Amino acid sequence: MTIARILASKGREIITTQPSATLVQAAEKLRFHKIGAVVVTDARGGVVGILSERDIIRAISDHGASALNDPIAAHMTKNVYTTHEGECVRASVERMTKDRFRHLPVLRDGRLVGLVSIGDIVKYRLEEMEHEHQALREYIATA
Repeated sequence: MTIARILASKGREIITTQPSATLVQAAEKLRFHKIGAVVVTDARGGVVGILSERDIIRAISDHGASALNDPIAAHMTKNVYTTHEGECVRASVERMTKDRFRHLPVLRDGRLVGLVSIGDIVKYRLEEMEHEHQALREYIATA
């Protein structure tokens, strides 16, 4: 199964922000949309970073509450792992687990077209296993 299938199921809405926004503005966006990370894009929509709840907590821990007034660019993760719609879900989850990140922007021809989280992948895998389990039960019942 591919990342495209997850996006087809969950949708392609992506919450983004600019690097000049403050951490408090980012935190408000995360709370409002009930999400764990926001993709940071430049004026042309290119991915320049990602800011997660962990990044905000780290900034406050390292610099105190005044860090909330800092621009996102000062605290975002700049080395962003990305994927494409054709990537196998298994490969994505292995990379996310190995490198310990939870959000994976999806690019097509260098443009942001979606975002998958570890939660999206777990949900998808659980549904996939349930379908397999149901098929096996039906097979056994007819054998």
